[in-house]
Amino acid sequence: MTPLHSLPRGLAITAAAVVLTLSQPTWAQGSPQKGGTLVMVVQPEPPTLASYQSTAGPVGQVATKVYEGLLEYDFQLKPTPSLAQSWTVSADGKTVTFKLLPGVKFHDGQPFTSADVQFSVMDVLKKVHPRGVNTFRSVTAVETPDPMTAVFRLSEPAPYMMMALSSYESPMLPKHVFGTGDITRHPNANLPVGTGPFKFVEWQKGQFMRFDRNPDYRKPGLPHLDRLVARFIADTGTRSAAMETQEVHMGGFNAIPPVDVKRLQALPHIAVTAKGYEMQSPIVQLDFNTTKPPFDDVKVRQAVAYAMDRKFVLDNIWFGFGRPATGPISSNFKANGLYTADVKNYNVPGGLDMANKLLDEAGKKRGADGVRFEITHDVTPYGEEWRRFGEYTQQQLGKIGIKVTLRVEDVPGWLRRVYTNYDFQLTSNWIQTLADPSIGVHRLYHSGSIKPGTVFVNDSRWSTKETDELMDKGNVEFDPKKRAALYHELQKRVVEASPLVFMHELDFVTVHNKRVNNFPLSPLGLYSSMDQVWLAK
Repeated sequence: MTPLHSLPRGLAITAAAVVLTLSQPTWAQGSPQKGGTLVMVVQPEPPTLASYQSTAGPVGQVATKVYEGLLEYDFQLKPTPSLAQSWTVSADGKTVTFKLLPGVKFHDGQPFTSADVQFSVMDVLKKVHPRGVNTFRSVTAVETPDPMTAVFRLSEPAPYMMMALSSYESPMLPKHVFGTGDITRHPNANLPVGTGPFKFVEWQKGQFMRFDRNPDYRKPGLPHLDRLVARFIADTGTRSAAMETQEVHMGGFNAIPPVDVKRLQALPHIAVTAKGYEMQSPIVQLDFNTTKPPFDDVKVRQAVAYAMDRKFVLDNIWFGFGRPATGPISSNFKANGLYTADVKNYNVPGGLDMANKLLDEAGKKRGADGVRFEITHDVTPYGEEWRRFGEYTQQQLGKIGIKVTLRVEDVPGWLRRVYTNYDFQLTSNWIQTLADPSIGVHRLYHSGSIKPGTVFVNDSRWSTKETDELMDKGNVEFDPKKRAALYHELQKRVVEASPLVFMHELDFVTVHNKRVNNFPLSPLGLYSSMDQVWLAK
């Protein structure tokens, strides 16, 4: 079989699908073993440890070992206790009362109390967290009737908030540390003090971060590890080699590139799992600028959607890591009923014929040279697979008479072009739909999310009054069945209008040494505390 990376630049792809067998999480026989240093490769190097201010993926992989949230989540996407041992929601959904776990201490020995919850939500997350501004927009106050009780008062029900209280989304900070000074430039931003299983020790820029076992952790006997080290290795080949030689024990979020995963998986000491990304739920897509010709015409957008072969792209460019997407909400949300596959299906036999028919109906006739019109396709500047995807798109749209010129810029240039200047026609993209549609999906389709200069929001600038109303109602609907019905209708309307082409639900994978046990235990994977992970001797 010809590996995809050796195919010619013209991308005359004929390679068969690369099929990988993903391992289940592994557990060694017997009881967990104490001690050892787990080395994880994190790429790129995090810009900060201030996870209350940055949602960058690498930050989440390290800061969640130090900070904790009120809740965590199981694989059914249901909340489970963390710093809050229990919670109750009033009948009208406007009061949420959290009973905190007693006896929890921050790494400096000070107790964790409801005052820290109040401070973290009202003074930090509502003000400086990129998603917290929306997550907690309905929270008008956090009351502290006693040190172990935090009462959230809401202006309206906010069921999505209950899905955003993990250590990754909403870290709880010590008020006595962060309560003085400017939170956006705090001296403890990179000297974090939390309640988590590991204490921050040092950061050697360009090399590693070190976190040591917290002996006063709230869970008796945990963590199992003595130390966790995050290494930063810029070169792709070197990262894969370090995994092969067992210098590092694990890497996720494509730190080990898909092209190397199959080779590494064949080694006796390597395992691969796609579990642990369920609350990220990324979708690969093509974004249209729906405000300008030719993509202001729904028939032209639908034609492109019909022309794309999702399974071929998934198998030959992403090496089988994922599933064809059906719409704006990931099938991971089957677990809580919000997902539906009952939408217009563009991934059908004869898709090219359907595309040609729609373009004819739209008045986009072929010229003597077979070309209907020309466009520029901006390629997401996030790696080689995106160049391959751009080349495939160029080739595939050429079959229906659309002449495509590819444009590749650096990340800042691409972000500015797409999200500030809107100077594009078609761009590839991938978006994390996160733990709830209110958090990760609304931003792509709501008219209120057309915000020049704000990245990863509504770049297509498509919206309708009807879909805005569905999302607004979904924000506050507390009945699970009624809320699911709203989102089912939203999916149908968005897919019909096709402001984006939904390609596939991307499965990131974690490559790990088989000595690593008890991973992953939650849908947050590498964004979890890893307090139960242990290394076999």
